[in-house]
Amino acid sequence: MAELLTSDDLPPGFDYPPEFVRIVELGLTSLEPWEMLTGEELRRVYSGLRKRYPDQVYVPFAARQDNDDIACCPGSCPGAIIVHDFASPGWERQGQASSFHAWLRAALEDCIEWGEEELGLGRATGWVNRFNPVLG
Repeated sequence: MAELLTSDDLPPGFDYPPEFVRIVELGLTSLEPWEMLTGEELRRVYSGLRKRYPDQVYVPFAARQDNDDIACCPGSCPGAIIVHDFASPGWERQGQASSFHAWLRAALEDCIEWGEEELGLGRATGWVNRFNPVLG
């Protein structure tokens, strides 16, 4: 299985959502433009988020390869937050999904559009934020 953060690294009481663990165990780690974070890259991103947003609890699980968006579990899963990394604190939240599966569905749509563009099928519409806007 891919290397995830350990209980020593994670916030107290945090557990990865079982549906996320299942997807990683199945090896579905690349849904370009999204890539599941594992190993050293996961630790690097997690450390960076903690430094840049010390007042928030973000546990990253995927990153977009075409921008600085990071999909994270908030400190209390089951939802997913899209963090635009390197944005000013307070402005980093770009979207949210009600669950990991809701995020996965949107990421799969991104993957389909990405592939259409790569294959020159002419149906891609460019980057679309499929996630619910963060309110308040």
